[in-house]
Amino acid sequence: MRAIIVGGSIAGLFTANMLERAGWDVVVVERTGEALSSRGAGVVTHPELFAGLEAAGLTPDDIETVAVDGRILFGADGSREQTLHLPQRLVAWGELHGRLESVWGTSRVMRGASVVGYEESENSVSVQLTDGRSLTADVLIGADGLRSTVRRLMLPDEAPIYAGYVAWRGLVAEEDLSPDVAADLMNCFSFGFPAGEQILGYPVGRPGGASADLGRQLNYVWYRPVEDPDQLQAMFTDANGKVHRDGIPPALLLPTILADMRREAVRVLPPQLAAAVQATRQPLLQPIYDYAASRMASGRVALVGDAAAVARPHCGMGVTKAGSDAVALSRALAASPDDVPAALQHYDAQRRPTDLALMHHAQELGASIGSGKPAVSAMEGQRLMRAVAVAPELGLTG
Repeated sequence: MRAIIVGGSIAGLFTANMLERAGWDVVVVERTGEALSSRGAGVVTHPELFAGLEAAGLTPDDIETVAVDGRILFGADGSREQTLHLPQRLVAWGELHGRLESVWGTSRVMRGASVVGYEESENSVSVQLTDGRSLTADVLIGADGLRSTVRRLMLPDEAPIYAGYVAWRGLVAEEDLSPDVAADLMNCFSFGFPAGEQILGYPVGRPGGASADLGRQLNYVWYRPVEDPDQLQAMFTDANGKVHRDGIPPALLLPTILADMRREAVRVLPPQLAAAVQATRQPLLQPIYDYAASRMASGRVALVGDAAAVARPHCGMGVTKAGSDAVALSRALAASPDDVPAALQHYDAQRRPTDLALMHHAQELGASIGSGKPAVSAMEGQRLMRAVAVAPELGLTG
């Protein structure tokens, strides 16, 4: 049995490793020509994530994580308004991707190849690539992210919907923070809730080695409303006038946009988190979207990860969801190896309600973000501290 997986990011590598361990012949196609492990920022781990990693051939000891004991809500003046004991383990996105890719084999990813179409027959699916090649397999799996080509071909009338706000993200080396700021932020999950906005931060390691050897980084995500279409377009336009609607490469952010962001950080954020934003060498700007596919499978084609459903980052479950999608898909195919379409329908019935519920949960966590919205109450702040980046009871392991 052969599988073609479109997308060499975390969802694709999860799926590739699991299917190969189940005896499948797997081909991974990735449109970008360069390695992906330098992308991404921080990831909150959950038990379901470690279950997915083990199914993909890794153990918890293979992953370099950073532990925190709890959470702190910082006020506008930098005071500690609330604290919460909540132990968690955190990891750099590049660490996870690099470990999954090392199991799969970096040289085995077919890089620089994009899908332009596919055709199904009774017993197979044929995939056409931009370079003219055609690949044939028993199943095609779209793991190609928010703007999935496979999903566009399967569900041409569907697309992600902009949520009305953006996220500024950054990774800051611990040594780039002052000792006082590092003492406040590098041993906890930190929060700030300016009126109509949210920011959170937490420490992660650096890909490729132990934190004791390479040091730690602070990962933060700052959500800000951008509801005017012209303003949104301007923020994602580079110096040549090209609009990058799904996220502008960090190096192409205009200096004026960065300068405005840094000024706003000082104006609205708790001073510790504002200092972290100021110290960021290369911030990343990301529009926030909602999306859940009306179906995650059709015939011999299935969707996993962000190609299937996008939950806003508040729930901290994107990578875990990708692993859980891959677990459910590999199990469904193992249960019905002689009837791939039936296996994919079972996968769809099992995962789609869960992914939809996760999307709705993330929407609720971001409901306080918006222009003109008041600062959250102390009670609401406490609720968000307990709920953000904590796995909800949605049966994510399938």
